[in-house]
Amino acid sequence: MARRRLHGPALHSSVFLLFSLLPTSSAFLTPCRPALQSQHQLSHPAALSTPSPFCDRQHDGRLPLSLSATTMAHRAPGTANLDWANLGFEFRQTRSHIKFVWKNGEWSEGELVADPYVKVHIANTGLHYGQAIFEGLKAFAWQDGSIRIFRPQENAKRLRMSAERLLMTAFPEDKFVEAVRRVVADNADYVPPFGTGGSLYIRPLLFGSGPRIGLNPSDEYTLLIMPIPVGDYYKGGLSPVSALVIDDYDRAAPRGVGHVKVAGNYAADLLPNLLGKKKGYPIGLYLDAKTNSFVEEFSTSNFVAIDSSGAFVTPRSPTVLPSITNKSLMDLARDEGLAVQERAIPITEVKTLREVAACGTAVVVTPVNRVVYRDEVIKIGGEDGGTGPVTAKLYSRVRAIQQGEAEDKFSWTVKV
Repeated sequence: MARRRLHGPALHSSVFLLFSLLPTSSAFLTPCRPALQSQHQLSHPAALSTPSPFCDRQHDGRLPLSLSATTMAHRAPGTANLDWANLGFEFRQTRSHIKFVWKNGEWSEGELVADPYVKVHIANTGLHYGQAIFEGLKAFAWQDGSIRIFRPQENAKRLRMSAERLLMTAFPEDKFVEAVRRVVADNADYVPPFGTGGSLYIRPLLFGSGPRIGLNPSDEYTLLIMPIPVGDYYKGGLSPVSALVIDDYDRAAPRGVGHVKVAGNYAADLLPNLLGKKKGYPIGLYLDAKTNSFVEEFSTSNFVAIDSSGAFVTPRSPTVLPSITNKSLMDLARDEGLAVQERAIPITEVKTLREVAACGTAVVVTPVNRVVYRDEVIKIGGEDGGTGPVTAKLYSRVRAIQQGEAEDKFSWTVKV
């Protein structure tokens, strides 16, 4: 008898019948993807991926509030099929993101979703009026097999501050931390294994999803939290880079939104950033918009330095985003016995600085050994241009805490 091959609806029906006959144990449940509802989903890689037999996702793509012990045992850090040594810093599809919607005066309970595409109203305020903010934080695998998130409470606070500035409904801070833990747990196998230097980058995005044609805040908001395994932001890790001073564009206006993590702030940097990279500079340094004479911050990270007196210095400005990594470095610098100063730094002072670095969640700490200002090339740290000793020390300390190789004396990490 010739074998009959199943195609299309017949195949889907047979698969459904197969799963309906299986026992609903924690070891073998429904596929790790949403029900196929359209031709678009049929052609999308997320819909075509092979489901894990150790998945307890519901048939519509959502995950129950609790995960079985069997499922979690098969989601140990680093068990996803990825080249952990060559991750780079780019988007990679993971199992799920978590989605919350604020509507009719309350936030939803949240759902874990596999489909990376979101259906939104064409008149949503996020796209039309820029009511969109985001965050960035990381989770790390420790040697004992646990997963720790670095300072999520601080990201929750900063997300709230950004929301308040754009008249958006803020997401509750305690609920934010639990949401991050929940999505990291569901994607535990995508956390780079201990010792590889990688991390699970977590990107929360909050935007106005309700329709508005007039300039008014939205009546609906959507929060998405997506996890992505990453390596170093700049190739070479702690290797120094050269920075180009951007004095023909402004990052943020005085009394504007430079102090909050608004999506539009980064869109404004795309052109200057591209122009700098074409000249061979991976990072740009902005000056203040009012006088064009004081250091503000790098394109995507804060400016930190060791001045001629040996003090740790960083700009104090209402247009600078308060970096959680910078805040951590200041605490560590004080712990090392260094004086810490948040003050105005004239661009003319840069030539006297002993060390300069960019810092942020994505870059962690990146040394800067050359600053090019107009026709002047300023060499930092002497002719050899290596990583400064204080920069190296602070980098090592923050990384050791993040990865569980040093005591977390500040209680910065949260266990998943």
